[in-house]
Amino acid sequence: MAMLKRLAQCVREFKIYVIPTLVFIVAEAVIEVLIPFITASLINEISDGAEISQILQKGVLLTVMAILSLCCGGMAGFTCAKASSGFAKNLRQDIFEKIQTYSFHNIDKFSSTSLVTRMTTDVGNVHMSFMMLIRTAIRSPLMLIFSVIMAYVMGGALSTAFVIVIPVLVGGLLLIARKAMPAFRAVFKKYDRLNESIEENVRGMRVVKGFSRENHEKEKFGREAENIRGDFTRAERIVALNTPLMQFCMYFNMVFVLLVGSRLAITTDRIDVGHISAMLNYGMQILMSLMMLSMIYVMITMSAESAKRICEVLNETPSLTNPAHPVTEVKDGSITFENVSFKYSEKAKKYALADIDLQITSGMTVGIIGGTGSSKSSLVQLIPRLYDATEGAVKVGGVDVREYDLDTLRGAVAMVLQKNLLFSGTIKENLRWGNANATDEELREACRLAQADEFVMSFPDGYDTKIEQGGTNVSGGQKQRLCIARALLKKPKILILDDSTSAVDTKTDALIREGFKSYIPETTKIIIAQRIASVQDADLILVMDNGRIVARGNHKQLLASSEIYREVYEQQSNGGETDGSKASSYETEI
Repeated sequence: MAMLKRLAQCVREFKIYVIPTLVFIVAEAVIEVLIPFITASLINEISDGAEISQILQKGVLLTVMAILSLCCGGMAGFTCAKASSGFAKNLRQDIFEKIQTYSFHNIDKFSSTSLVTRMTTDVGNVHMSFMMLIRTAIRSPLMLIFSVIMAYVMGGALSTAFVIVIPVLVGGLLLIARKAMPAFRAVFKKYDRLNESIEENVRGMRVVKGFSRENHEKEKFGREAENIRGDFTRAERIVALNTPLMQFCMYFNMVFVLLVGSRLAITTDRIDVGHISAMLNYGMQILMSLMMLSMIYVMITMSAESAKRICEVLNETPSLTNPAHPVTEVKDGSITFENVSFKYSEKAKKYALADIDLQITSGMTVGIIGGTGSSKSSLVQLIPRLYDATEGAVKVGGVDVREYDLDTLRGAVAMVLQKNLLFSGTIKENLRWGNANATDEELREACRLAQADEFVMSFPDGYDTKIEQGGTNVSGGQKQRLCIARALLKKPKILILDDSTSAVDTKTDALIREGFKSYIPETTKIIIAQRIASVQDADLILVMDNGRIVARGNHKQLLASSEIYREVYEQQSNGGETDGSKASSYETEI
C-alpha cells in the first residue's frame, strides 16, 4: 500500500485526465452491454413479422449506440494516454531528481546500470500497468458484472453455462499467471547485467578494439541476451496457454448455449432466437473480460517488481544532507583534518584513511604523492564532502564541512580529475559549467592559463567546436586542459587537481602551474601527482602510503628526511634506471 501511495504521488497535475477516463469507460461498458439486449429484441421482432419502420428504428438506435461506444472508447483512450504518459514523465523526473541528491555512497549501492534500467525498463512496465489499471482494469470488471447480470436476465437456464465456465477459466488463468511470475521476476536483474555489458563495451570501445576482443564481447553480450530470452520464453510459453484455455471455454459456452437453447426454443416458449443470440454475445463478453483480467493480473504482477525497484530509488535516503541551519558562506580556503579516519562502508573491516591530522592555510599549494591504492583521492574527496569522515572532522574555512550548505561548499571547491568528463555540446558550453555568465574573453583567458587556447583556436569553429559525447573527438591531454580551464572559471577557494595533468608533457604542466600563481593566488591548490616535478615547488608535500601520511614537508626537507620520496625522485631524475623496492611501489603510468 505504501508503494502504491508513493507512486500515486507522481500523477500530480495529470489527475484531471484520470476522472474523465473513468467516466468514458463506464459509459462505453454500459452501451456495449445494452447492444446485445437491443439486438435480441430486434431479432425477436423480425421473427414476429415486424414492419420495416420498426426495424429501421431499432437499427438507427443500434447505430447511434455503436457510434457513442466508439466515441467513448476513443475519448477514454485519449485521456488515458494523457494520464499514463504524464505519470511516466513525472516518475522519470522524480527518479532523476532523487538521484541528483545521492552521495557517492548511495550511487555505489545501486550501480549506474541498475539506475538506468529502473528509469527505462522498469518505468515502462509501471507505465503500461498504470494505463491498464485506469482503463482495462476498470472496463473489464464492469463488463464482466454487467454481462453476467444481463445474461441471467435474458437467458435464465442458459446462464448455467457460466457456472461451469467461469470457475474453470478463472482457476486456469490464476494458475497460469502464478507459474509465469517467477520467470518474469528473474528477468529484471538480468536486464541490469545486460545494460552493464553494453555500457562497459561502449565506454571501453577503444580498449576492446585495441586488444581485438570484439568476439569476446559479442559472446558475453550473447550470453546475457540468451539468458533473458530463455526466461521470457519460459514465461511466454506458460502465458500462451491462455489462448487454448480461452478458446475451450468459449466453444464450450457456444455449444452449450446453442444445444440447450435450441432444445428449449423448440420444446418450450421460455426462450427464443433473440435470447440465444444475446447469450452468445454476453458469453463472449464475459470470457473476454476474464481474459483481459488475467492479462492485467500478469502485467501488474510483473510490474510489481518494477514498482518495488523504482520505490527503492525514490525512498532511498541520501547519506549526505544539509544540516538544519547550514552555513552559507565559505570564509577562505583553509583546510583542517582533525584525527580523521574513513572507510567506504560500515561493513568494511579496513579503513581507507587512518589517523589523518593536517593543517593547510588558505592560499597554500599542497602536493600529494603516493602509490596506487594509498588513498590520495579518498583524502581530497572528503574536502567537498563527497563522502563524510567516519571518525574525526574535516574543516574548510574553520567550519566543519558537515555544517555547510552542500551547494555552498561545493561551489567553493573545484575538482579536476584524471578522467574528467566533457559533455555533449560546444567547447563554450562545457567551459561555462564553471561560470555560466563568463564572457568570451574570460573563457579565452582561462584557456590560455590552462594551455588550451592554442589547440582550441586551431579547430575550424574555435570555441564553437562541438564536443562529442564523452569528449571522444579531443585527446586525453586536450580534455584535461579544458577541464582545468573550466575549474579556473569557477574561481574557487580550493582547487583540487587529482592527477589531472598526467596526459600533458612536463613543460605544459609547468606552464599550467605557473598560471595558477597569477590567476588564483589566494586559492588553496592541492595537486595529486605521480611526477615529483609536478609538486616539488609546492609549499607542502605529503607522502601517503596505505591510507596514512607517512611523511610531510617541502621538497628539500623530504629529500633529506624521507627515503621513499628520495628514491622516487632519484628514479624519475635518472629516467627510471634506479631500482628500489620501496620506490617501485610508487610507480604508475605517466
